[in-house]
Amino acid sequence: MTVQTGALQVANPWSVVPPLGNLDAYISAVNRLPMLTPEEEQSFARQLKDHNDLEAAGKLVLSHLRLVVSVSRKYLGYGLPHGDLIQEGNIGLMKAVKRFDPDQGVRLVSYALHWIKAEIHEYILKNWRMVKVATTKAQRKLFFNLRSMKQRFKDDADVETHRDTLTDAQIDVMAKQLNVKREEVIEMETRMSGGDVLLDPSPSDDGEQAFGPIAYLADAGHEPTAMIESRQRDVMASDGIAAALDALDARSRRIVEERWLKVNDDGSGGLTLHDLAAEYGVSAERIRQIEVAAMKKMKKALAEYA
Repeated sequence: MTVQTGALQVANPWSVVPPLGNLDAYISAVNRLPMLTPEEEQSFARQLKDHNDLEAAGKLVLSHLRLVVSVSRKYLGYGLPHGDLIQEGNIGLMKAVKRFDPDQGVRLVSYALHWIKAEIHEYILKNWRMVKVATTKAQRKLFFNLRSMKQRFKDDADVETHRDTLTDAQIDVMAKQLNVKREEVIEMETRMSGGDVLLDPSPSDDGEQAFGPIAYLADAGHEPTAMIESRQRDVMASDGIAAALDALDARSRRIVEERWLKVNDDGSGGLTLHDLAAEYGVSAERIRQIEVAAMKKMKKALAEYA
């Protein structure tokens, strides 16, 4: 497998991991890779620049993988996998190797440091749990310095403290040093101090399904189609029923209202078939036939109304 950055293709740095190896094996392997002397570095960089020698590029990359491991450790506090941070840093290293100019008179380690950090920064900002956590250059600076500055405030304290939040004085100092508003410092600290919550937790060891926010976040009642259908039902239950009743003769309407729409204060319904039969001087079966015919007529009227 190769990783391509522009015109530069370099063997995947993860290929140095032994078969079935893990992250510890990778770190151990890259720490055993030999460092290049300044003369070797210049020679390989010249071969890459003048002849696009990919083998030379690979040697430059492999000899600096330990630098990526070292830099990536500083960003473990953002809750992202160490392996992913290393991989993103490796991409930054390869971009640095591709652009490195041996005529500038600087070592590759100094030049590559910026590219490695930049790639890791972008990865963290894209994948961190808070959306739009840092959008401006000053906010990004605040994002990546907040933890270290908070720790420095703790270390500088004369007495041991378990306080994890910033004081007003510390907020003012941080805002001044990082050139942001104190409100932005407070907001960033609040975002970064919030814990992660699984939307859809996996079942517990005893087989019980864990309850998470996913169970109540989705409210189907506020889905647009459901809301339209609900309004239509409300209209049909009021105006539609009224229009359908108007299509009936007086006797049919009273039978339907007594049998289906009337509710007394005690919760009971209206008149029974036998009550209505006695009132109109017909049989209960005749009342049932009138009711069936009235319901069919109402259904037709409701369909026309809809």
